[in-house]
Amino acid sequence: MSLRAVLFDVDGTLADTEALGHRPSYNRAFRSLGLAFRWGPKLYRRLLKLPGGRERLKYFVQHYQPDLGPEAEEAQRDLDAWVAKVHTLKSQFFKRSMRRGRVPLRPGIARLMREARQKGVRLAIVTNASLKTLKPVLRYSMGPELAAEVEVIASGEEVANKKPAPDLYRLAMRRLNLQPHECVALEDSEMGLEAAAAAGLAAVVTVNSDTLEQDFSEAALVVSCLGEPGAPTRVLKGRLGGLPWVTLETLQQLSAQEHFAQARAA
Repeated sequence: MSLRAVLFDVDGTLADTEALGHRPSYNRAFRSLGLAFRWGPKLYRRLLKLPGGRERLKYFVQHYQPDLGPEAEEAQRDLDAWVAKVHTLKSQFFKRSMRRGRVPLRPGIARLMREARQKGVRLAIVTNASLKTLKPVLRYSMGPELAAEVEVIASGEEVANKKPAPDLYRLAMRRLNLQPHECVALEDSEMGLEAAAAAGLAAVVTVNSDTLEQDFSEAALVVSCLGEPGAPTRVLKGRLGGLPWVTLETLQQLSAQEHFAQARAA
């Protein structure tokens, strides 16, 4: 048995897109529309429990009932259309932030991707985000050369149920023509971990400021980041092995352990 593919989540995993990109872009969109409220870090962490940007906007309006000021009449007339308008505006600000280089890849992402490709291990992206939202990350954070190494993309608009449902991971594996024991998922959130586990995948969790306090008791390995020379990782749960960063060998061992545990359970 060997590791055949690594499946990467995007927001919070590939890059700190939520803290550095999405949340500031929502706030710029609100400001440009003349809205007085802003999404702070604590509120945004609560909203991140929902599976997508439009869902977060709609939930916020319905449950927090903010003063929408000049936008109130339009939102009351057709909330879904208003949410779509705000989300489109946010996406424009997000793309601008990405283009200006404000959202770099997290430590170890590029290193692990290159290591995987050198060993013939395939790369996939599995994200609740839309392909339109994903494109700036591929272009500006990853860059064309690294993005070209990604063989399969499964994005949120392609399935009926986003994470924490397993649908996106199952879609990616179908496109790769691989089984769960041949893959490992990289996630940053409890929601993503739940989706990977439900699809039968071993997962490494790389926490960030928005997910640090979430429940990762079901994860075999939880780290502060993938790590790299000059930026070693900090292990929060599990064991790494020899080097102070996550390697392809680390992922291979986790995949084998998960497969063995599932075989015993069966």
